[in-house]
Amino acid sequence: MPSTITKQLQSIVKEPKQTADAVVIWLHGLGDSAKGFSDVVPVLKLSSNHRIRFVFPNAPQQPVTINGGYVMRSWYDIKTMDLEGRADLATLQQSELLIKQLVAEQINSGIKSERIIIAGFSQGGVLALYTGLRLKQKVAGIAGLSCYLAEQSLPTFGSQAINSKTPIFSSHGEQDMTVPFSAGKEAARQLADAGFNVQWSQYPMEHWVCEPQLNKLGQWIEQALA
Repeated sequence: MPSTITKQLQSIVKEPKQTADAVVIWLHGLGDSAKGFSDVVPVLKLSSNHRIRFVFPNAPQQPVTINGGYVMRSWYDIKTMDLEGRADLATLQQSELLIKQLVAEQINSGIKSERIIIAGFSQGGVLALYTGLRLKQKVAGIAGLSCYLAEQSLPTFGSQAINSKTPIFSSHGEQDMTVPFSAGKEAARQLADAGFNVQWSQYPMEHWVCEPQLNKLGQWIEQALA
């Protein structure tokens, strides 16, 4: 399994058969690791001749307040389970800088920013939306699975930024008790109301992903990069 190391993030990288001309940066959830989603590419059912590099970075190890301060892979601290304030902005913004660095490294390697997609599940989805909508570079798309908005002002802020026309993939499990289904649907609604092109889907599952959902995401990825 090929891998590469950024200055601060270790990542698993899956290269296409041909030279890559696009990148998907995939961010895992709380307590997971890059390996957790690193085998997802075949499930996306992309075209056999796709030229997409997949980068799965590991979140930093840090204490998480709601877990008794236990140190684990986490993109940000969680001090409360209330959705309002669940994402600690100080630590979230530290991870945002790491993802911006990763985007810059892909651009420096020859990938145009308009050929980069930032995707994530749960905590990773929160970070994907937060980073993508605040970026100063245009990207191809942003995907948030089973997640919520870190700040309620994010849709308004994003609608005034460079990625205001960037498509967003939003999806959630109807039986999710970790990140309530209503939170994911409300985030998608707020983004759509702010003018974003949001593709929404929902599935009869808990806090995870399923094959039909990933098939749909694969189609969306290819459309966003077309």
